[in-house]
Amino acid sequence: MKFLIQRVKEANVTIDGRVSGSIGKGFFVLIGVTESDTKEIADKMIKKLMGLRIFSDSEGKTNLALSDVGGSLLLVSQFTLYADCKKGNRPSFIKSGSPQHAEEIYDYIVETCRSLTSGTPIKVETGEFGAAMSCSLVNDGPFTIDLDSDEL
Repeated sequence: MKFLIQRVKEANVTIDGRVSGSIGKGFFVLIGVTESDTKEIADKMIKKLMGLRIFSDSEGKTNLALSDVGGSLLLVSQFTLYADCKKGNRPSFIKSGSPQHAEEIYDYIVETCRSLTSGTPIKVETGEFGAAMSCSLVNDGPFTIDLDSDEL
């Protein structure tokens, strides 16, 4: 599983001219799933995501987590994170999970993040699985983290 996490000042996703998800300060997260990914792997990734201390404290050090700054999450499915470009110029996506499996894991991630943030100021917004989406963001820093479950 891969999470491409971007610390943002704001981000949104539109589908056919309609805003699907919109946040202010927080994390814009692209999520890639393989066929071997499980809910247990998702739990490990979510724990790391929610604990990342990449917001600046009063001394300018990256010391604060999402909950410390009242940030939000915008979660977007992105099978192309598993593009294989080793042969030729046309990427292969055979490492990506099947749409059915990937959607199940993506939905689990979204619901788990929502349940973890109930009672806190963290808002969780989403794109739409399998839709053609337009994503817009203002990267803060820029600060981008490539989180891969194989490396945790």
